[in-house]
Amino acid sequence: MGWHDPRHVRPTWLRFQPPARVAATGRAGHSSEVTTPPSLRLLHLDSGREWRGGQRQVYLLARGQREMGHEPLVIAAPDAPLIRRLRSAGIAAAAVRMRGDWDLAAASRVRAVLRTWNADLIHAHDARAHAIALAAVIGRRTLPLVVTRRVPFIPRGRLKYGRRVGRFIAISGAVRDALVTGGVDPDRIDLVYSGVPRPSVTRPRDWRLECRWPSNSVICGIVGAMTAEKGVATLAEIGERLPEATRDQIRLVLLGGKSAGAQSVGGLTAFRAGFVDEIHGAMAGLDILLHPSSAEGLGTAVIDAMALGVPPVAFRVGGLPELIEDHRCGLLVPAGDIAAFAAATDRLVRDATMRRALAAAGPGRAAQFSVERMVRGTQAVYDAVLVSASQPGRSL
Repeated sequence: MGWHDPRHVRPTWLRFQPPARVAATGRAGHSSEVTTPPSLRLLHLDSGREWRGGQRQVYLLARGQREMGHEPLVIAAPDAPLIRRLRSAGIAAAAVRMRGDWDLAAASRVRAVLRTWNADLIHAHDARAHAIALAAVIGRRTLPLVVTRRVPFIPRGRLKYGRRVGRFIAISGAVRDALVTGGVDPDRIDLVYSGVPRPSVTRPRDWRLECRWPSNSVICGIVGAMTAEKGVATLAEIGERLPEATRDQIRLVLLGGKSAGAQSVGGLTAFRAGFVDEIHGAMAGLDILLHPSSAEGLGTAVIDAMALGVPPVAFRVGGLPELIEDHRCGLLVPAGDIAAFAAATDRLVRDATMRRALAAAGPGRAAQFSVERMVRGTQAVYDAVLVSASQPGRSL
């Protein structure tokens, strides 16, 4: 276990006391001043070793909670990008290696953190962290546990999804439905959509210039982990179903995974840029986002694209229909229908007027999935759990 403070004692950032703050509330025609909720010590667990959508949400949540006056401490995998970003932002972080579900060594290290740093609530952000958190809170019957579920797969395991978890946070209605199908009581699930920050791009990347592509090229992009469920394997099939004239006009940029430079994918001229730090600038240089994911809890890359005025094409799977208003800010096609995906891509490549119309509606839609809304929604879940835990004779 590696603490942010090398002395392994309670460091100064754990003694931070936020200034008292006052917020105005009340119904229309009435005003009153009330103090904001007291500062909470919030222990987050995330086992991800890469920088993906889930880790980004943990980072944004912890940052938002600190701005609210809370004291978040995030336990994450050693050398994970999440650890580095948290520490760069001055947010408390501890490194614990989490090798699998029910990793008792990891649970023991989390218990050691709990003994040193008296948390008001523990929040697990993925399946592995969920199991480790359950093991870590054995014997601490009054410590509330909240679990975020980010995938639309039906969960298995009565112990993991039993009553010891105070509340489940589902990041979309699709994830909530999967939890219910798996046997979780709907009354124990709260819907809190993921949020992304409003992008600020002064100079979009000019992919035509960088890659020496023709000025009339239509730049399509894929953003995210280049894994099977993200639909990367279907790119060749999609490309092969496009009319030759459309294939000749498309230039494809892959943002994520490993950099491999120029190549051909399904007859499409492509450039694998790999992982990009300044992702908003890179995405702003796209004309269309292709998102052929076969399973998606929500899809924050799609929110980013819409915020930047880049219209998406996606399958109607998981939480994507909750993001994309079909034919208003993007195009949705039936799940798994490669021919329909290719046809929608072809239409958007050839119809610049449609691209502009969809692009114009994107930022307004994306604004409904803000970081602030995500942080407030999570706080409401915490409030409910803490109220329940404070009831006399109540144990979790």
